Amino acid sequence: MIIKTKKEIPSSEITAETSYKNRREFLKQSANVALGVGAASSGLLSPTASAQSAAPRSAQQLNLASKPDWLAQKMASATLAPNSGPYTTDEMLTPYEDVTTYNNFFEYGTSKDDPSRYARNFQVEPWSVEITGEVNKPGIYSLEDILRPHTFEERIYRHRCVEAWSMVIPWVGFPLGDLISRFEPTGNANFVEFQTLIDNDRFPDQNSRFSTIDWPYQEGLRIDEAMNPLTLIGVGVYNDVLPAQNGAPLRLIVPWKYGIKGIKSIVRINFTKEMPSTSWNDISAREYGFYINVNPEVSHPRWSQATERRLPAGLFDRRIETQMFNGYADEVAHLYAGMDLRVNH
Repeated sequence: MIIKTKKEIPSSEITAETSYKNRREFLKQSANVALGVGAASSGLLSPTASAQSAAPRSAQQLNLASKPDWLAQKMASATLAPNSGPYTTDEMLTPYEDVTTYNNFFEYGTSKDDPSRYARNFQVEPWSVEITGEVNKPGIYSLEDILRPHTFEERIYRHRCVEAWSMVIPWVGFPLGDLISRFEPTGNANFVEFQTLIDNDRFPDQNSRFSTIDWPYQEGLRIDEAMNPLTLIGVGVYNDVLPAQNGAPLRLIVPWKYGIKGIKSIVRINFTKEMPSTSWNDISAREYGFYINVNPEVSHPRWSQATERRLPAGLFDRRIETQMFNGYADEVAHLYAGMDLRVNH
């Protein structure tokens, strides 16, 4: 039997509004925590996240990336998620533990726990992002150059994996469109291409001769998709900086697409006239299209996409119906008007 989300989650399991309103003080208290010290998780995370922790954990155990003072201050002043609208949901949040230990990040390995096992001491300074292609302001920008002009905000999005599991995650970030506008794309900029860092020391699987990916990992969006207000540059989760396994210090979040579109640890943004290559499309175009929009009517060649397994999973899998565009059709369906979404999958 298929159970709809709204009917399945009792109000007692939904994160209390008071937890969100109390987070500001927690964020202020945690802004000056030195990540080299084994601080308890309650000093690093929001009350919501702390309540879901079985025991105190150090910053090293959490795999939090380094957090310079300027970034800590910006994280502490992040705007909280609204009470309604497409930037939030009343669905139960996926616990912090699951968000940070059940990951696809193939640079660390192919098992879900490889990223949290192998991500250690991830430094975000120095870090730079190269802006290239059809823009008036190309160049190499430091992480601070990229982030400082933007106001961070929390958004609670559904996250749907092409493997038919899903989460609900409170991200922190800012609209990708705001970043793009700063570089002044030309009229020839039809697509935006992203690349992940290549670093054999940090990413052990980039050394593996058995890897199926031709590094670096690459993803891309059409320019109108990139400029859509839902599209986010993610810098944090659960009110703190991204752990290394979640894509520190910068990742892409496109909530109406399958999770493989959410490229992590971004070091290059390239504006192109032609559709760029993307890693999984190069590996198997039949299975993974360029658009990779969530569509319950288009099955993966090896499994149905009609339902999903909502994490955390208990003794019995909790399966729910998958929504078209992951529930964001009102905001994004117009982007694909007249397109055959079976061909352009």
